[in-house]
Amino acid sequence: MGDVAEDKASFYSNAEDYWREVPPTVDGMLGGYGSISSIDINGSKAFLKKFLGEGEGETGTGCALDCGAGIGRITKRLLLPLFRTVDLVDVTKEFLDKARTYLGDDAKRVGNYFCCGLQEFVPETGRYDVIWIQWVIGHLTDDHLVEFLRRCQKALRPDGLIVIKDNVSYEGVVPDDVDSSVCRDLDIVRRLVGRAGLRVVHEEQQKNFPKEIYQVHTLALR
Repeated sequence: MGDVAEDKASFYSNAEDYWREVPPTVDGMLGGYGSISSIDINGSKAFLKKFLGEGEGETGTGCALDCGAGIGRITKRLLLPLFRTVDLVDVTKEFLDKARTYLGDDAKRVGNYFCCGLQEFVPETGRYDVIWIQWVIGHLTDDHLVEFLRRCQKALRPDGLIVIKDNVSYEGVVPDDVDSSVCRDLDIVRRLVGRAGLRVVHEEQQKNFPKEIYQVHTLALR
């Protein structure tokens, strides 16, 4: 991404400042597009269920990690219904504090709330069946994304899965100065995944999102 995030410190601190001002609500998590939450969750559930099971080569349902979890929107509606235990990681403490009440009774099945930026987060080796990374890779520089994915690979259980679900640009890297992030095209994302030593085992475009927002693609990695 060249000079887009040349000043890494301000790239990260500006993003932290942005999210600190965002209300801890579903609408806040989705940048004013709270109405798409159900469409998003249903698409993710159908995607994930292709892999989950008890058989040979299938992904287990013991423990999942929600990266850039915010208040736990995805944990509550996608991950906790499918996994026995879920961990949340997010850079904004206020969001994780809100998650404890937002998740309701199911909060008792949360293993850990990690307050940390993904560029610094080291997931526990061999802990997770699924690591879900949605709408957050744009907050990492290329090198940090590659390094984070390598750490995630080590954190997987046998037949585990890393899932990236994110906006993709039509071409190249598009910076967003408002929230201090970038949007990459699909070829760039695939190339970074390859650099991390992972391969894309399945890929889908999310359907039925508003026309005015970026295309959203979901990639399963191993």
